[in-house]
Amino acid sequence: MLEIKNLHVKLEEEDKQILKGVDLKIGAGEVHAIMGPNGSGKSTLSYVLSGRDGYEVTEGSASLLGEELLDMEPEERAAAGLFLAFQYPVEIPGVGNMTFLRTALNAQRKARGEEEMSAADFLKMIREKAKTLKIDSEMLKRPVNMGFSGGEKKRNEILQMAVLEPKMCVLDETDSGLDVDAMKLVSDGVNALRDAGRSFLVITHYQRLLNHIVPDVVHIMADGRIIKTGGKELALEVEENGYADILNEVA
Repeated sequence: MLEIKNLHVKLEEEDKQILKGVDLKIGAGEVHAIMGPNGSGKSTLSYVLSGRDGYEVTEGSASLLGEELLDMEPEERAAAGLFLAFQYPVEIPGVGNMTFLRTALNAQRKARGEEEMSAADFLKMIREKAKTLKIDSEMLKRPVNMGFSGGEKKRNEILQMAVLEPKMCVLDETDSGLDVDAMKLVSDGVNALRDAGRSFLVITHYQRLLNHIVPDVVHIMADGRIIKTGGKELALEVEENGYADILNEVA
């Protein structure tokens, strides 16, 4: 599904290398988690995959289903099946949530040569998906994320993911700022989307999210590289002992 080889990335504005040779392979239907201390490059990886400005790839490659991602514009990456759920979803005043979702869906369908979804079909589909995520119709009528709580913003991100049905979902610290109930709702939404044709990369600081979204593989990232890979028990080890033991072991 996703293959990253020897990825080196620096900030465009200053000569600062952030990613220093990331290698990662995620198979179809797999859920991988990346954990690591602050400043290790976790969020930068998600930004570079999605095509955010301000970063320069100096070496390496990243491919989605065999296609080179780094050669594509951000909207082309989205149409190819990549989705990024932000750590801090932005508010978009004046743009209705329903309009936003339908425009995004039909833009992707058009890019793939598919027929656009009618307003009636979209309305039926969005109501079903929103119900699963406990998003009421009032939230759908409001401008995107305007006046939403932290939990509502994150649930809205998962609703976007449910509507767009991407192949590769990157969740950048989706659990930050969520209470236990909100985290369980978001996790349930993610788990409902797990299937053999969809993969997830979950970036998180805390093991608690991984109690709900149980990963197949856990990676530890530090200083711009993945330094250790293991099963879900690796996340428990970090929770108990912190990163110091792993960093010392690798050093």
